[in-house]
Amino acid sequence: MAARSKARKRALDILFECEVRGLPLGQTLDERVIAGEPPVNEYTVSLIHGIAEHQTRIDELITKYSQGWSLERMPAVDRNVLRLGVLEVLYVDDVPDAVAVSEAMSLVRDLSTDESPSFVNGVLGNILRDKPALSA
Repeated sequence: MAARSKARKRALDILFECEVRGLPLGQTLDERVIAGEPPVNEYTVSLIHGIAEHQTRIDELITKYSQGWSLERMPAVDRNVLRLGVLEVLYVDDVPDAVAVSEAMSLVRDLSTDESPSFVNGVLGNILRDKPALSA
C-alpha cells in the first residue's frame, strides 16, 4: 500500500475514533502523535488539520449532495471517507481529483457496506461536477 493510501486510512481511523469517543479532532490526533504507535504520517496530520479547518463547509456540501441523507444517518465510515474525499477534491491541490475519488472508493469498498461505494461515488462525482462553482 502506498504511503498516502496508508495516511488516508490512518486519518479515517482517527476520524472514526473521534466520533466514537466524542472528542475533538485535535485532541485525538495529538494523542496518536504522542503515542507514536503506529507512527502518524505527516500527510495524516495534514488531512486531519484540513478537515478540522474546513469541517463546517465540508459537512454542508456532503449534506447537500447526499440527497436525502443527513450526516447522522450515514454509516460513520461513509461520512468520514466523504470528509476525506471532499477535502482532497476541494482543498488539496497536489492530489488529482481522480485519485481522491479512487482512494475514497477503495476505503469504503474495504471497510463499509455493499451500497457504500455507489453512494460515495455519487456524492463525490456530483461535487466534482460542480467543483468550479464550489471553489469560486
